[in-house]
Amino acid sequence: MFHSIEIYILLFFTYAILGWLMEVGCKLVETKKFINRGFLIGPYCPIYGWGAIIITLLLNKYLADPIALFIIAIVICSIIEYVTSYFMEKIYHARWWDYSRRKYNINGRICLETMIPFGILGVLIMYFANPFFTGIYEKIPEIALTVICSFLVIVFLIDNIISSHIISTIKVEGIKAEKDNTKEITEKVKQILQSKSFLHKRLINAFPDIKNIRGKLKLKIEEKRRND
Repeated sequence: MFHSIEIYILLFFTYAILGWLMEVGCKLVETKKFINRGFLIGPYCPIYGWGAIIITLLLNKYLADPIALFIIAIVICSIIEYVTSYFMEKIYHARWWDYSRRKYNINGRICLETMIPFGILGVLIMYFANPFFTGIYEKIPEIALTVICSFLVIVFLIDNIISSHIISTIKVEGIKAEKDNTKEITEKVKQILQSKSFLHKRLINAFPDIKNIRGKLKLKIEEKRRND
């Protein structure tokens, strides 16, 4: 079933916020402290929003076959996570999450441990969450719906601009790094961010295992030169 663009916008933010809450909750259990997950300032993780919208648009025809829906949801979400990791690394020269130490991973970007939950979430979205949320949102007056969506989109765009500027610190400072050791370069990046504003420090808390890819490439080049 296709809805108005406003309904999809609300669904995007709903799942982005729920994804953020899930990430924060997992970290709260793991570290016993609150960590604002994600690289945006606001309480949302867009990757969950985009994943939910793509699933909503593509999997309606599989509603009669939950097994197929489960498998295709895994494939779709895994591709989204892999592509997001790849392009964030290329743009900012930094890897924001790494599953290399987990079993059955692909280039450290996705792993079986996260793929299965993707399928479960896809099933929950299509059979339970979407009917529940759309039933609520479709009752909102059209004018109010437009105002709410416009406000959310404007705030989201501003957040992206500010957050991208903050994250660009990693790219700029990473280029200036002269270290040969990847670990030392990573620590240098952390020191740079810690010396910046509160928002820079939030980024470190959100991604404590951040890795500087440029440093890795430089290390490999140096090793190749020594072996030649």
